[in-house]
Amino acid sequence: MSSDTSEKGLEIIIEKALSTDGGYRISYPTDYDRELCVDKKLLAEFINTTQPEAWSTIQKRGEEKFLKRLAEQIKQRGIIDVLRKGIKDQDLQVWLYYKNPASALNTKAVQQYESNIFSVTRQLRYSLSNGNSLDMVLFINGLPVSTLELKNPWTGQNVKHAIKQYQQDRDPKEPLFIFGRCMVHFAVDPDLVYMTTALGGQSTFFLPFNKGVDHGAGNPVNPHGLKSDYLWKEILSKRCLSHILEHYAQVIEEKDEDTGKIKRKLIFPRYHQLQVVQKLLADAKAKDIGQRYLVQHSAGSGKSNSITWLAHQLVSLHDSTNTQPVFDSIIMVTDRKMLDKQIRDNVKQFAQVAKVVEAIDKGSKQLKRALEDGKKIIITTVQKFPHVMDEIGELAAKKFAIIIDEAHSSQSGETASKMNWVLSDRAEPYGNEDTKSDPEPQDTEDIIHEQMQQRKMLKNASYFAFTATPKNKTLETFGRKGIQPDDTPGEPGKFYPFHLYSMKQAIEEEFILDVLKNYTTYQSYYKLHKAVEENPEFETHQAQKKLRAYVENHPFSIREKAKVMIDHFHTDVRKQIRGKAKAMVVTRSINNAIQYFRSFNEYLREIHSPYRAIAAFSGKRTIDGVEYDEAKLNGFASGDIPNTFKKNEYRFLIVANKFQTGFDQPLLHTMYVDKKLADVQAVQTLSRLNRAYKPDKEDTFVLDFFNSTDDIREAFEPFYTTTILSEETDANKLNDLQDALDNAQVYATDDVINFTDLYITSTDRTTLDPIIDACVAQFRSELHVDAQIGFYVKARSFYRTYAFLSKILSFSNTYWERLYWFLKFLIPKIKPAEHDDLAKGILEAIDLDSYRLSKTTTENIRLDGGEEIDPTPAIVKGKKGYNAFDELETIVREFNNRFGIDNWTDDDKVKSFLFQQLPADFEKDEDTVTAVINSDKQNAKITSDKKVEDLMQDIIFTYTDLYKKFTDDADFKRQYLEFVFDKIWKQHNGNNPTNPRL
Repeated sequence: MSSDTSEKGLEIIIEKALSTDGGYRISYPTDYDRELCVDKKLLAEFINTTQPEAWSTIQKRGEEKFLKRLAEQIKQRGIIDVLRKGIKDQDLQVWLYYKNPASALNTKAVQQYESNIFSVTRQLRYSLSNGNSLDMVLFINGLPVSTLELKNPWTGQNVKHAIKQYQQDRDPKEPLFIFGRCMVHFAVDPDLVYMTTALGGQSTFFLPFNKGVDHGAGNPVNPHGLKSDYLWKEILSKRCLSHILEHYAQVIEEKDEDTGKIKRKLIFPRYHQLQVVQKLLADAKAKDIGQRYLVQHSAGSGKSNSITWLAHQLVSLHDSTNTQPVFDSIIMVTDRKMLDKQIRDNVKQFAQVAKVVEAIDKGSKQLKRALEDGKKIIITTVQKFPHVMDEIGELAAKKFAIIIDEAHSSQSGETASKMNWVLSDRAEPYGNEDTKSDPEPQDTEDIIHEQMQQRKMLKNASYFAFTATPKNKTLETFGRKGIQPDDTPGEPGKFYPFHLYSMKQAIEEEFILDVLKNYTTYQSYYKLHKAVEENPEFETHQAQKKLRAYVENHPFSIREKAKVMIDHFHTDVRKQIRGKAKAMVVTRSINNAIQYFRSFNEYLREIHSPYRAIAAFSGKRTIDGVEYDEAKLNGFASGDIPNTFKKNEYRFLIVANKFQTGFDQPLLHTMYVDKKLADVQAVQTLSRLNRAYKPDKEDTFVLDFFNSTDDIREAFEPFYTTTILSEETDANKLNDLQDALDNAQVYATDDVINFTDLYITSTDRTTLDPIIDACVAQFRSELHVDAQIGFYVKARSFYRTYAFLSKILSFSNTYWERLYWFLKFLIPKIKPAEHDDLAKGILEAIDLDSYRLSKTTTENIRLDGGEEIDPTPAIVKGKKGYNAFDELETIVREFNNRFGIDNWTDDDKVKSFLFQQLPADFEKDEDTVTAVINSDKQNAKITSDKKVEDLMQDIIFTYTDLYKKFTDDADFKRQYLEFVFDKIWKQHNGNNPTNPRL
């Protein structure tokens, strides 16, 4: 007999797996009530077996009445809530599912759980109006919880056909398919699995539910069976599905900020979310307290839900003996206020026990009380945490799980030290230096040892760090040495994340969009001229730097770039996402952002655009004697920016170091970049675009005025797949740095010890300063300039490297701790002076003669992944630059050679035609000139543009390259049309300033 490779054969395989090892029974379509959506036979068996008295009462009152009550309750509350909490029918409390107990010691609870009936029915006819059938339906105690449509590639269909079948042939109005009736619907073939939690016809959106292969989408080859058999062998098994029902699946409510309407959403975990939480729980259960875990999950991974599920399951996690809880409290730390609220709301919705969650939003006293009251889940931002130090008193020894969102910014410096101290088993408050009342006063060595303990990672806590873009210090602090995310051996000495959901997989699974497609770069070309008779000298490096800043921030260049952005948006972007697309403008400074904001407003008014811009930056800035902040520019409060930007008329968000991380706005389609981006900052900034908006958002666009595609590729490569740290920081570099600092003889060992003895015993600074000042005097008198810079750089390197390594290594070198505190106060006093302004006055001696923007490339930047990152170097090189001076004329010429106009504009004939002949030919057409000068400016511009285009047609054979440039380069064409119009308008209408020549 030949093998059964049909779709029916796949059904048989799944049914057999579920009914043997999966803990299911086989049920039959004839026992299913299509209207009430229940297998009456199995439901009756379950209630009669587990609650015989209730079943007897139900029978006396009428079974059909009870079934209708049950159906109504499921329709109102959803299957998840009904299974978890049961239903009330008059005076009866009827349980419809018994939870899996956390401990096997409770034999009654174990027996009750085992009485649950998990069943699978094939070819279930579900419809009230036709004979359609589902390939498979899973039931718990006679209530349907999941449906499956199966397809078989060997007979010409695959998982995409199953998805279409749900979208086209499964009416969401059918009782079985209404929202909340089932937990999840799966589309399955032997290779792939997709899922959805709500059917909505053609708009039904299915999510991949796959393991991933080679850090991308799909499933790996399974040597023991079908690629997708993890679905029925693992996920849908009785134990796992019970766990999902009890701890993951949830109906949540979300408020639409625009309409104010409440939308219900059913959440079922994606494969990687389920896997990471289960893996973390299993490891924390098996091992002692004091572990560190790094989870590298890309944007689009559903990280906040993963954190939420982890937090509320850590609360009830018991050790391997099932007798003691592993943790007393769960501390959730985030550095983003918006995400803090999101996680807080999610935890409250998922938490099954009331009053276990405390969100610290009222200050340090609230945090102190929450810790002392033993709140199970405490949510706080990293900014709030240090404020507890003055308030917190004695804290008994407890065991903590610290969940850190965006770990690279939440575990650094004094904040981490203070947090560690608060959560440690110390009785005294952080920073308590008053030892006079102690029965046995501590000597300074004891205090030094305590200071060192403050900085170390806690032994009474385990850390769970989540980030999409782990930095080198993050990997070394929280990563695993020599073990890859799939638990296979890695290279010795390298650090890996504990679990991975890569950027590559998120893109291929279409949870996020690839922001490196359609990456367009622009080049700015300038020409300066000397505007003074004299030819003074300036320092060349500082002069060139000033000139570049001058041209990039010149009002004309800002306006030109603003026009390119706005014209591009109106032509190519505004129709995207069904006309809802928005753009972010990333600027290099607050001044820059304000200039862009002004230029945007002017040009948007000029072209009668219906759209508006918002400026976003922190603090205040004074320009031309006027003080600006966000509220003054925008006309509304700073805190209203995220919600105001959602409004349809606001399409441009102009930012300066704000909203470049942690800001989720799915309607962001395009980014205009006028700032240097590198490393993690480049990835985080550009990733503001990658949020999906199904099904309308199909792509993104970046227009970059500053960075090359090679720069951006280099920044993204380490984070595309697994981010790996090539090696750990060598602690011996601290010895080398100490030797170099000691040998410079700026200080003596006695100076370091004497200073720290006095400092930690709260000696008045009038005693401390002379010690530091004497060392500063030695530094100034005995070291030449280059040696001073070398010492300063090494001092900073020691200070930074020790602060990092002392957290994670077990060494106990009290002199290093003393040197750390000594250098903390020495470094500010030996900081090199700011360079004298050796290019002062150069900006008054030059003018912008010409400026032009030119598109250089549009590229789909392709990544390979696998690039490793290096540890932070212990020694940062530094040297004093040597000044070179040159005359203004030479400096300007070199600048023009480097950033000047393309060669074609150097042709005297072309320049003569552009700037003299064509405008003169325009003037000869008196009718057109009259039409221009007698119209409003908008219509005059239209008439002028038409005339220039006609004149350009005449040179198609004379100046072929120029004609091609005019027709192919939209930015050149726009700028030239504006030049001619401004020239004609000024000549006949007065004082309208002309643009600099092209």
